[in-house]
Amino acid sequence: MTEQLPPVTLVLGGARSGKSTYAERLIEATGRGVYIATAEAFDDEMRDRIGTHQQRRGAGWHTLEEPLDLCGALVRASDIGAPVLVDCLTLWLSNLMAADKEIDQEALRLIETLQNLNVPVVMVSNEVGLGIVPDNKLARDFRDHAGLLNQQVAAMADRVVFIAAGLPLTLKE
Repeated sequence: MTEQLPPVTLVLGGARSGKSTYAERLIEATGRGVYIATAEAFDDEMRDRIGTHQQRRGAGWHTLEEPLDLCGALVRASDIGAPVLVDCLTLWLSNLMAADKEIDQEALRLIETLQNLNVPVVMVSNEVGLGIVPDNKLARDFRDHAGLLNQQVAAMADRVVFIAAGLPLTLKE
């Protein structure tokens, strides 16, 4: 038996909240999936994190690694014909900021792309606005961009789930 996914699901949560595992299970319940990885392994710690995710997923996933052109990766993934998991929007945002891309324009492209896909998409994103105000401009800019991106995606998403301590709380159905 497979679960029917809505066209767009956003899974939000803090660091190590269980959001990626939850999102993976949503896709796995359909039988197969495409994983779009936005992370880049710039150091040993990130290589270890990526390795942990890969090991947990196993070999049953088709993986596309795309740090910047998420919209292009979504279109390529939809051609495969299986549900898509994007992990994660906040790493994608970090990559865009580091590459000096126009964040607002990229966010709008993402929303337009999501509205025109023919497969369900589950996106993972960090909720970074629940903590203290960052002490530097770059971190505050990141927090602000992440909050706005999450709002835009949540507004158009069919389902939004917040994960805390591994437990899902449905915010929008």
